[in-house]
Amino acid sequence: MTTQAKPFLRKTVEPPAYVLSDEILQKGYDPYVVRRYLNFLKPYRWGIFWSVILMMISSVAVVAGPYFIQLAIDDGLAKNNTQVLIQAVVLYTVFAAVQWLATFTRVHIMIRVGQSVIFDLRKQIFEHLQALSLSFYSRYSVGRVMSRVINDVGVARRFITWAMLATFRELFTLLGILIAMLLLNVRLSLLSFTVLPFMIWATMYFRKKSRAYYRSVRAANSWVNSVLAENINGVRVVKAFSRETRNFNFFEQHVNGHNLKMNLVVQRLAALFLPIADLLSSVATALIVVFGSRLVLQEELTAGILVAFILYIERFFGPIRNLSQRFDNFQSTMAGGERIFDLLDRTIEVQDAPDAVEMPRIHGDVEFDDVVFRYEAESDVVLRNINLKVPAGATIALVGETGAGKSTIVKLVSRFHDPIEGAVRIDGIDLRAITQASLRSQMGIVLQEPFLFDGSVKENIRFGRLDATEEEIRAAAQAVGADGFITELKNGYDTQVAEGGLMLSVGQRQLVSFARALLADPRILILDEATSSVDTQTEKVIQAALANLLKGRTAFVIAHRLSTIVNADLIAVIQDGQIMEIGNHEELLALRGRYANLYRMGFEEQVD
Repeated sequence: MTTQAKPFLRKTVEPPAYVLSDEILQKGYDPYVVRRYLNFLKPYRWGIFWSVILMMISSVAVVAGPYFIQLAIDDGLAKNNTQVLIQAVVLYTVFAAVQWLATFTRVHIMIRVGQSVIFDLRKQIFEHLQALSLSFYSRYSVGRVMSRVINDVGVARRFITWAMLATFRELFTLLGILIAMLLLNVRLSLLSFTVLPFMIWATMYFRKKSRAYYRSVRAANSWVNSVLAENINGVRVVKAFSRETRNFNFFEQHVNGHNLKMNLVVQRLAALFLPIADLLSSVATALIVVFGSRLVLQEELTAGILVAFILYIERFFGPIRNLSQRFDNFQSTMAGGERIFDLLDRTIEVQDAPDAVEMPRIHGDVEFDDVVFRYEAESDVVLRNINLKVPAGATIALVGETGAGKSTIVKLVSRFHDPIEGAVRIDGIDLRAITQASLRSQMGIVLQEPFLFDGSVKENIRFGRLDATEEEIRAAAQAVGADGFITELKNGYDTQVAEGGLMLSVGQRQLVSFARALLADPRILILDEATSSVDTQTEKVIQAALANLLKGRTAFVIAHRLSTIVNADLIAVIQDGQIMEIGNHEELLALRGRYANLYRMGFEEQVD
């Protein structure tokens, strides 16, 4: 496809509100964010200390350069003193070499410091993300979280590695040049300073404008990434509905077009500021040349001082220009820091109590005692007054309409959430009194949409039990009927399944997830509509395996298929967050209540 018109000239739509809100810049300087960054820098303070020393050395070398030029001209050339001329040239060369060596070493140290800090920061973020409760992920999209981990941390890396000490270097160099100029000639210094008010005004104007425009650029970039990820993840749906052309036009005209437009605005602003800074530097140089030349002709000033002054003028405006450009990087770092530390400060809602103990080997009795639960403090109650006892080794099927609360019940059993009232107990022990790891290590969970990690079939089955042998992996696969199709794969158990298990069918992925759960030898097994994604033949294979595998294990089964439900020891009918009926298949049919209605409406059709 080709673009006939310039995208940035077309009408574009603004990024969604959630993208813009995530890019809002708060304070230009936030002491809280700075303190948090400093905590990450503390382990590397010696590296920063030596970098500061090297920065000061290189700045001194920069400031000293024009002085040696002045010495070579006034005391060497003017006085025909070859020895002084050679000394000045040698010293100039030596200081230039010192500047190069100091800069090289400083950059090398700061790259290591910056990368180490980012390594620590990402490690802490990842650790925190692993610990956060599921309720966090229900409120925040993966895209927003990824943006903070990658984009915001990337901005921090650039600031710590390059901009932080560079800012101090510019300030230190600027101060050194200012002192050198005043020592050389006060009148010329004051003359050159006459353009400073214009420079300050241009810098402030650029800073004010760039802050808003750079925010728009970041929002536009985030929108590009978001739409790109969405289209890649949903490529099958896009192709199924022949949306390729329409999606391309939307991306080209609005998303990418808006991104181009914002970037061009910023570049035009930079293209306006930099020539103004260069023009003011040239005006200052011209003033010095005109006024300084008269002083030289009147023998009130030496030619060497004039040349040195001109060199200082060029070096004086460089740091000012660089500082104004670094402001946006600093602003981005503050905004990114706010988002990073906001993520790190998110409360882990389900935590182990300080006195939590290891869960002993589970026997399997599960009890809900007057359990009330809601997901958010201000949201509606999801479960109310749930009282339920499931004896060890029993299989309980949870049935009911979508949103009734079935999945919430099994999440409480797994302690992905804690009830706001009442208690969930296993073998008489309140789940809040034990560690989460010791609980879940004795549980197996199979979800409706199986997720496999990028790797081999064998690695995915072994995911929950890393010490499992090849024989145990194969035995688990055979138990759920997966060994047959696995051995027919090109590389058998070493076949790579790709991210999400895309190289396998839905039914095959589900069988692998069954093998993964069962390999851990769980005392409690949770099947969250685990057979709804498989075909009838595959389900029969699974049912045959489960008939034996569930013996001696407590199982919670959420299902809509009759074959999964009728053989359960208990069936609980959930409606509006309450248990309306409970019993086995025959008992509930005899009640002629809600279960009987569900059976007649949907389950009966599956009998044939």
